[in-house]
Amino acid sequence: MMFSPSRFRSVLALAGALALNGCLQSAPSQMDEEKEPHFLAGKTHFNDMDFRGAIGSYEKALEVNPRSGAAHFELAVIFEKREPDPAAAIYHFEQYLRLRPTADNADVVKQHIMACKQELARAVCLAPVTERQQRDFERYAEENKRLKEDIATWKAEATRLRGMTNPPPALAPPGSAVPASATPRTRELPELPAIANSSPRTVAPSRRTYTVRQGDTMAGIAKKSGLKLDMLMAANPRLDPRHLRPGQTLTLAGP
Repeated sequence: MMFSPSRFRSVLALAGALALNGCLQSAPSQMDEEKEPHFLAGKTHFNDMDFRGAIGSYEKALEVNPRSGAAHFELAVIFEKREPDPAAAIYHFEQYLRLRPTADNADVVKQHIMACKQELARAVCLAPVTERQQRDFERYAEENKRLKEDIATWKAEATRLRGMTNPPPALAPPGSAVPASATPRTRELPELPAIANSSPRTVAPSRRTYTVRQGDTMAGIAKKSGLKLDMLMAANPRLDPRHLRPGQTLTLAGP
C-alpha cells in the first residue's frame, strides 16, 4: 500500500499530538502531588518542627494518592533523621524509587537506604549484647564491693593482731656487731660465778603430786589440778581410778 504525502503528514501530526499529550499529563501529575492539601499541610508541620504532625499529614496524602512519590520521600526523610525509624525510612525510600526509578536523586536515595539498613542491623544485633554487658557490669561491681569490704576486714584484724603480739628482735647475721638496742635484757644481769670442774647436767623437771582425799575422783582431781583427765591417767598408769583410797599419791603431769 502506498501512502500519500498528505496522509503521511497526518500520521506524524497524530503521533506528535499523542506524545505531547502524554508529556503534558505526566508533568502535572508530579506537580499535583505537591499541591495536594494534605501534602502542603505536612510541609507546614515540618517547617514548624512538628514532625509527628507532618507524618500524619503525609500519610493522609498517601491515602488520597497511594502513588505519591513526593509523600513517600518526605516520610522517608523524617523517619531517617527527625523521628528515627530505620525500617520505616527504608520502606518509604524504596517506594519512592519504585514510583520514580529515573529520578535525578536515585543514586543518593540508594545510599540513604544502605545507611538505614546498617543502622537497623546495628540496633537489632547490638541491643542484646549491651543488655548482657550491663548485667555483667552490675555483677562485677557487686563482687568488687564485697572484695573491698573483705580486704578492709582483714586489714583491721591484722592490725589488731600486731598490737597484741610483740615479735622477737631480729637476729643479726653471723660475725656482725649486735646493736645495743637489740641486746636482750638478760645480758644486763650480773654473771654468776663459774664453778670449777663443772660439767653440763640435765636437770630433771620437778614433779607435782597429789594426795588422795576422801571422796576424790580422778575427774575431780584433774579439774582441781588444771589437767586433762587423760593426761592424769597417763601419768598414773598403774592406778585403778575406780578404787581410789585416801592417802594414795598421784603424779600430776604437766609443768
